[in-house]
Amino acid sequence: MNLINKLSFIFLWLFLFTGCKAEFENGVSDIDSWDMADEFEPTMVHPGVLHTNEDCEHIRQMIKEKKEPYYAAYQELIKEPKASAEYSIQGPFEIIARDGTYVSTKVKSESDFDAIYLNAVMWMITQDPAHAQRSLELMLAYAGKLKDIDGNDTALMAGLEGIKIVYALEMLKYTYDVMTEEQFTQVSDMLKRVFLPVWEEFYEVPPCTNGNWGMNVLKSYLAASILWNDAEMYKKCVNLYMYGNDNGTIAHYIDGETGQCQESGRDQGHVILGLGAMATVCEIAWKQGNDLYSVFNNRAMLGYEYTVMYNLGYDVPFKTWTDVTGKYCEWTEISQETKKKNNGDDVDRGEKWQPCFYMMYNHYVNRKGLSMPYTAEFLGFRLDLEFAYDGGHPGYGPLLFNDLK
Repeated sequence: MNLINKLSFIFLWLFLFTGCKAEFENGVSDIDSWDMADEFEPTMVHPGVLHTNEDCEHIRQMIKEKKEPYYAAYQELIKEPKASAEYSIQGPFEIIARDGTYVSTKVKSESDFDAIYLNAVMWMITQDPAHAQRSLELMLAYAGKLKDIDGNDTALMAGLEGIKIVYALEMLKYTYDVMTEEQFTQVSDMLKRVFLPVWEEFYEVPPCTNGNWGMNVLKSYLAASILWNDAEMYKKCVNLYMYGNDNGTIAHYIDGETGQCQESGRDQGHVILGLGAMATVCEIAWKQGNDLYSVFNNRAMLGYEYTVMYNLGYDVPFKTWTDVTGKYCEWTEISQETKKKNNGDDVDRGEKWQPCFYMMYNHYVNRKGLSMPYTAEFLGFRLDLEFAYDGGHPGYGPLLFNDLK
């Protein structure tokens, strides 16, 4: 590590944590003793799930002017087959699953949900009604067919896939006049019938999963609260993010001293999946007038920097902590599960990047003028990895989540 990088990271830690109360003692959180966050009220701006009308106009203008990196990211988006208005539906299915009896529906249904989301994005950018209509047709097909989500990964699937439908329905409701109220209700009712019970049940049972599950469930749950103009549901989601009894909360997922994540001892792919969902939660709230990025002294930023730092090849501190479930307390070194499978070698280090870093970077650096030296280093030589979509994150960060003029 060169001297500049060392000094930058030391300054970052001092900035974030000077005067900060330690929430973890030997890895155990006392978060249940804290007050609830009642000050977060959504503005209920629409569209308001990740993008407002102002955002849409900004993105369209940057593409019109062929500004970079917007334009390069847009060129990759239009190459994506699932973003095409000619996309051919793979379903619909009555029951979908990631595993078990109905595992054969996984790839096909996920592809359809990706196309719902990406065509809504293309409509937002191009204003070509063919994209809005294709997104709507796909949603209606599932609204008339889908009855259940099955398997051991029910909550994860509901979290990963639900937000794609919610985003598209929100965008079309407020920007595509062709969609009727009856059609909106059909899709909305399907979400309430199939997805909502899964999201709510996840938080009603004792915690039992790694944190990436909770973060992904929460992003869909929060997005739906905006779609349905439910301020109480929104505030419940914010309280879950800040104070919930689950590994997938800001305080239980990221250590306030180092930035180590709850799944850092597991592997890098799952850590990044969880961090990406966290960024999505924060961005949704930001569009509703609430700053979750800054809670607990910008802890989300620290988690990102720690993870990027390790994946760039730098040394990071590691400690074993007791997670919320009590099930994931045996990791004594970073990426232990990956190393177990590969003779002690973390073969995934620096190889599991996902398109979810620019969104967080945009907020802290472009909006707030703060420093993320390691994320900046990564984006400096691999920005192209953000010009992509992987189904787990909104993707195309330099195009869709960029405040630079």
